[in-house]
Amino acid sequence: MSLEASPAHPPPRKFVIAIDGPAGAGKSTVARRLARRFGLLNLETGAMYRAFALKALRAEIPLTEIAGLEALAAETSINLEPGNEENRVLVDGEDVTGLIRNPTVTDAASRVSVFPAIRAWMVRLQQDMGAYGGVVMEGRDIGTVVFPDADVKIFLDAAPEVRGMRRFDQLGPKSVVQPEEVIGELRARDERDRNRTDSPLKAAPDAVLIDSTRMTLDEVVVTAEAIVAARLAGATSIL
Repeated sequence: MSLEASPAHPPPRKFVIAIDGPAGAGKSTVARRLARRFGLLNLETGAMYRAFALKALRAEIPLTEIAGLEALAAETSINLEPGNEENRVLVDGEDVTGLIRNPTVTDAASRVSVFPAIRAWMVRLQQDMGAYGGVVMEGRDIGTVVFPDADVKIFLDAAPEVRGMRRFDQLGPKSVVQPEEVIGELRARDERDRNRTDSPLKAAPDAVLIDSTRMTLDEVVVTAEAIVAARLAGATSIL
């Protein structure tokens, strides 16, 4: 997996950008835009958890049954391939990109991710994918666990009500779910993510916080691009 670096902004070898934050903070969109701007590969780790959750749901394995989930992980292959707008997500060779965005799979991903054994397996996969650098990787523990030595760490956040409405808008006009339900589910997910014993959601000490509560998406992207550009300039100056 590789993308050509932008000639105007050639990143140093092994340059890694880590973007963390809660659900609905805009991590995926910002990561895609940064990847295009700086010629990096976008690795969406949340899609990997959703892909595994989809397989668990299909196999009808209870999401609280760690032994069954571990056995399933041992026989699961997950790969990300760059696409025009988003990564193609492959599970055991099957393209499941269009199947992992619904609320049921998203909620299941949050539930299977609380188990240390599943997270350790995922971390190994993610570290292998980003081992050669040149990547933007987003998730919930990238800057703290997966790549603690990442060159740039950004923590995206926003008020739960704002993130919930963004997620509701993504569901489209045909959604039968009410905004209050989406916000409630997001708060429950926040609770699980922030309070799990293994790799809880938190900003790395050296991460730059971007609170997008009162920002447009374009403003968030411009802010993130400025952070990365400044770090790139600093890295280039000491080579």
